Amino acid sequence: MKKRKTRFVLCINNRDCKDLDKGKAYRVLPDKSAAEERYLRVVDESGEDYLYPESYFVPVAIPRKAEQALVGAK
Repeated sequence: MKKRKTRFVLCINNRDCKDLDKGKAYRVLPDKSAAEERYLRVVDESGEDYLYPESYFVPVAIPRKAEQALVGAK
């Protein structure tokens, strides 16, 4: 089975969201039902994953070394 690459987004809007920092990259977890409703499951500043409107983010490419640091690779 092919390993799925971790996906990251950049926060461009944090209206009414104290757990998001504008201009910061966040990890996105797969959630098909949320995506159908135009939401993303994002690991935010609290360290937990929550649903946020996808319009609050833009996708970004993260170099492998940075990705490993962001997800705490072993």
